[in-house]
Amino acid sequence: MSEGLRERLHARLRAMRGREVVVIGDLLADEFIYGRVERVSREAPVLILRYDRTIIVPGGAGNAAANVAALGGIVRLVGLAGRDEPGRRMLASLPSRVRGDTVLRPAGYVTPVKTRILAGGAHSAKQQVVRIDRIVSDHVPDRLRKRIEAAAVRAARRADAVIFSDYGSGLVTPALADAVRRSLKGRRVPLLLDSRYDTLRYRGLTACTPNESEVEQQLGVHLDDDPAALERAGRALLRRTGMEAVLITRGSRGMALFEPGKPTRHIPIFGSDEVADVTGAGDTVIATLSLALAAGADFEDAARLANYAGGIVVMKQGTATVSQTELRAAIARDLAE
Repeated sequence: MSEGLRERLHARLRAMRGREVVVIGDLLADEFIYGRVERVSREAPVLILRYDRTIIVPGGAGNAAANVAALGGIVRLVGLAGRDEPGRRMLASLPSRVRGDTVLRPAGYVTPVKTRILAGGAHSAKQQVVRIDRIVSDHVPDRLRKRIEAAAVRAARRADAVIFSDYGSGLVTPALADAVRRSLKGRRVPLLLDSRYDTLRYRGLTACTPNESEVEQQLGVHLDDDPAALERAGRALLRRTGMEAVLITRGSRGMALFEPGKPTRHIPIFGSDEVADVTGAGDTVIATLSLALAAGADFEDAARLANYAGGIVVMKQGTATVSQTELRAAIARDLAE
């Protein structure tokens, strides 16, 4: 069984190359400020850091796009970015496989920035000390919303899969998702949703990938590592959204895949449960899942690949991606005879 599964997953990886995925959503600039601990301040019980360097990388929808590109896909990115320095540096750091000509940069728009300050010794791993979110507004003017919808509809016409990355800015909405779905005119294209707060408002998409805390918040339940509560929650999400699959990510407990009329598939965590950094792990999961479905995988095989990718990326510092080489090595190690 392991040999057959291994070959099947490797075949899906090969088929991922060159698939076009449209990523529509909230673009964030993930800023990492690194410093070395020098001493404790005399002014307050806080650390004094000697500044080392600053890195800005794509976060949110940009990170999902970067992960698709790292796995061999081609990405059309649709969203908003400012003409400010964070926006410029974020877009400049996108991989070459990500086409950003459909990213709108309206005058006066301020790029949302999440700043993480990391500290450590000269020869030790840096640890996150504090995070500062600079998100000016969650209001998207109607004129921009119409332009985004038009760009999304155009981009989706040739897509092999579409990701809606909803971090709560108000840019991605059920109306936008419906407009994209209608524009496909019957083409069977996987439409995947990663929504921080509003999963239950969407209907008729292919799949969604909430984590446990998002499920608890949106359904008003407490899972508490209770298998029965998890089962009820997954089935409720399927019923209320009308999706073909719900993949709940569970951190150190792996993933749970729900499909109508099928038993729940529990996928154990890959790798160590000693996690280094969960920043952007959900983006990696949905990127891998979408690309695998675009390559013809069923939900279970796609979820397995996403589980491997998630297990790899949380062992990396910062906002990171996973390559096909890393996925192949993970599959070989996990399914060794």
